[in-house]
Amino acid sequence: MNPTGTTLVIGATGTTGGRTAARLTAAGHRVRAAGRRATPLPGADPVRFDWYDATTFGDALDGVDRAYLVPPIGDPDPAAVMMPFLREARAAGVRRAVLLSSSAIPEGGPAVGAVHRALPGLFEQWAVLRPSWFMQNFTGTHAHADSIRTEGLIRTAAGTGRVGFVDAEDIAAVAVRALTDDRAPNADLILTGPEALSHDDIAAIVGRVTGRPVVHHPLAYEDMRDRLAAVIPPEFAAMLAAMDRAIAEGAEDRTTDTVERLTGRPPSPFRVVAERELRAGPVPRG
Repeated sequence: MNPTGTTLVIGATGTTGGRTAARLTAAGHRVRAAGRRATPLPGADPVRFDWYDATTFGDALDGVDRAYLVPPIGDPDPAAVMMPFLREARAAGVRRAVLLSSSAIPEGGPAVGAVHRALPGLFEQWAVLRPSWFMQNFTGTHAHADSIRTEGLIRTAAGTGRVGFVDAEDIAAVAVRALTDDRAPNADLILTGPEALSHDDIAAIVGRVTGRPVVHHPLAYEDMRDRLAAVIPPEFAAMLAAMDRAIAEGAEDRTTDTVERLTGRPPSPFRVVAERELRAGPVPRG
């Protein structure tokens, strides 16, 4: 892969954005690292960017020819703020856009599904990454990781349903290929790890790696929804709880070869990620 023009990475301090920015800069690509604070990152040009503040769009897009798009977190209608930016990006000369979506949200579906549907009409070169649930949900700063650290519990409404959990490093590796390969995928890419695991399986693996007991505590959909609604908007809480219910019904019980096909190496198993990120002890909060 030859160095390209400048790539805008939105959410450059986040779970996938940070890893994508780091991989791009390590490979010699020019990166504009965008976030609500212009946080310095090694080898990148920091810029302040806020989906809800259109005055930040111009500086973020100046000289950029491709973009990695992480939607605003927790917004049930991200298209309302993303579409004006995407139209401005196209007018500013962005030729390729890679959107982070979710395996649980199809084209035209709720939330970012509307942006997914619009992307091919805005950009000739594009990709939509639809990763399964992140392995880092159990090792980083997610609510599951927090409850593992503080209570030894994972609470879901997923029952015994299995998920092809995926390593954020593998998502970033695919993102870099989608952004920099000579030909864009121009496709909807479902990303998973190498195996489908239940939350009971996850709890057992985390327990073995850390040496501390961890248990999966299943909840009813209504209980999960109400628990989430205490800390996030009710509409978003209902959507997340419904995703758990879909897992219980088998919606995420699958694996794909996308990571290996695009990167040339197999995706990481959860045990490897847990050992890499938890063996040294609890991950600091924040």
